[in-house]
Amino acid sequence: MTSARPSTPQPPSRRIAEDLRRQIESGERSPGDKLPSERALAEAYGAARNTAREAIRILAEQGLVTAKHGSGVFVREPQRLFRFGSDRYSLKNRETGLTPFRLEAKKQGKVARIEVPSIAREKPPVDVAERLKVPADEESVVHRENHYFADDEPVQIVSTYLRWDEAQGTLLMQPKTGKDGIYGRLEELGHVMTRVRDEISARMPTPEEAATLELLPGVPVLEVLHTSLDQDGIPFEVSRYVHRADQTGLLYELPVE
Repeated sequence: MTSARPSTPQPPSRRIAEDLRRQIESGERSPGDKLPSERALAEAYGAARNTAREAIRILAEQGLVTAKHGSGVFVREPQRLFRFGSDRYSLKNRETGLTPFRLEAKKQGKVARIEVPSIAREKPPVDVAERLKVPADEESVVHRENHYFADDEPVQIVSTYLRWDEAQGTLLMQPKTGKDGIYGRLEELGHVMTRVRDEISARMPTPEEAATLELLPGVPVLEVLHTSLDQDGIPFEVSRYVHRADQTGLLYELPVE
């Protein structure tokens, strides 16, 4: 008869973190409540101060608390997810005069802000070249990079790729592309979006993405590789959406054929 393997005792920092997590999840500590100081936690649990500091770090990685410089550590307010899906390209949304991101932010009472740090002619990534059907070894695309913020908090990075031979000399090369955004300009070029293909995956962020999105350690991202196809089935735009997984959900309602 094989004896059960004895369980490995948890480190003190994790035991403290688990107890604080239980208090938060049970409502004993409410959103906005300030945690005791490291010194007070160490005394309460009979631990060293650096052990208490490590417990707080664990809670921060789990997204349960947030540190405010000079004020202390507070139980984090639950974040309502930004939800994006098949309706983001709907013509009815255009009637509001707002982009999908601005519309979603407005629903949540947040102020949307979009920065365009770069617009450049480039060689496309291989996966983009395959979907856009352009050469990967030539500067065959325009790459527009947009950073999206809600109440000044970074939410997503969007890298949009368009054919260079279509975009050159048009408003697609400018940060502000006019009424209806890039899709309005692409329609003027003869591309009416009639079908989309979204390829969705989860992964850990690159160091650059983590810095731009101000991610806590251990927070993954959702990546959506989006392809727009026109009335003739021709792919005319590919965008890579990198979303904070702690603030973003994806919602799709599709007909069953």
